[in-house]
Amino acid sequence: MPGSYDILKILKKNNGMITTNMVSEAGISRGNLKHLADTGVLEKVSRGVYVLPSTFNDELFELQSRYKKGIYSLGTALYLHGLTDRTPLQYEMTFPATYNLSSPKQENIRCSNTKDSFYRIGIVEVSTPYDHYVKCYDAEKTLCDILRPHNAIDIEIITEAFKQYVMRENKNLYNLSIYADLLHVEAKVQAYLEVLL
Repeated sequence: MPGSYDILKILKKNNGMITTNMVSEAGISRGNLKHLADTGVLEKVSRGVYVLPSTFNDELFELQSRYKKGIYSLGTALYLHGLTDRTPLQYEMTFPATYNLSSPKQENIRCSNTKDSFYRIGIVEVSTPYDHYVKCYDAEKTLCDILRPHNAIDIEIITEAFKQYVMRENKNLYNLSIYADLLHVEAKVQAYLEVLL
């Protein structure tokens, strides 16, 4: 029967962090997790998220573990993709249109809702600075999102993001064009690309 030893193996693979969902998916009783926390082997950092005491808390991973429908977007996605050197002062997440935002807003997350057709496109998994994987929008969807007027992103951040993007070898101009059309920012995207390409 899987137990505490198996939890420690998962922790090692996941850079010292584990969630109750990971334990359940591995077929391990959650009571083992509680025992490890009660004996000081693990620290509970938030509901359902535990770390080894020597592990730095990965806030990006922790928040997404609690708000599974939240997709990192806008400035946070730019940061995760290396399209800005500005560390977010406030994390930004996008949720489905019907999601209740009161709880994530209490965590100081800048939240937005969007209709399902926009919510689902361009979701990828990227590594945080602590090597945990989280969901965010791909670089192309993010570039289109930051151009939408209601998002009110600083022009310097937008310009720097496009400069960084066009220098990439793995840029996907086809997807950028598709998203720009879908999100009605074709003219703005074209203006940036004409100057930079």
